[in-house]
Amino acid sequence: MGKGFVQTFEELIIEHGPAIFNYILSLVKQKELTEDLYQEVLLSAYLAYPAVKEHSKYKNWLFTIAVNKCRDYWRKENKSKLFWKEEVYSYSASAYCSPIPEEEVLHKFSAKQMAEKVNLLPEIYRKPIYLYYYQDLTLDEIARKSNLPMSTVKTRMKRAKERLRPKVQSFA
Repeated sequence: MGKGFVQTFEELIIEHGPAIFNYILSLVKQKELTEDLYQEVLLSAYLAYPAVKEHSKYKNWLFTIAVNKCRDYWRKENKSKLFWKEEVYSYSASAYCSPIPEEEVLHKFSAKQMAEKVNLLPEIYRKPIYLYYYQDLTLDEIARKSNLPMSTVKTRMKRAKERLRPKVQSFA
């Protein structure tokens, strides 16, 4: 991407940035959150900018990105994730071990006890569990953040759960 591209993009942000920021602020009503979402909008816009064909629609395009980022945030916030529920990828339990409902474990285990058990895992298993359940990232976000293929993230999640199961089963 050349110097002209960056300069044109900067001009676009100088012209429409304050309006986008205020729009996000009016939607989420929190300054820090607005700043985070605004940065996400800028990043998405920067990455997609070369593909936009109609220069006259940049302002609407930026507002669309902003509202979509807000929607993504609300969707993530409103989604009630149970600690063990993983709809994207499910695994069958082994035949010799009768599985316990993960929700039961959660109700009987305190957050501190669970964190202690998670901390006993090797780093390669602890990290995806932490990012998924404690940072509320999706498997796709974990894959991108860790620079790993999705299949590797799924496998590590599966193995982490397999290693945690015996540690928490006695408390169920």
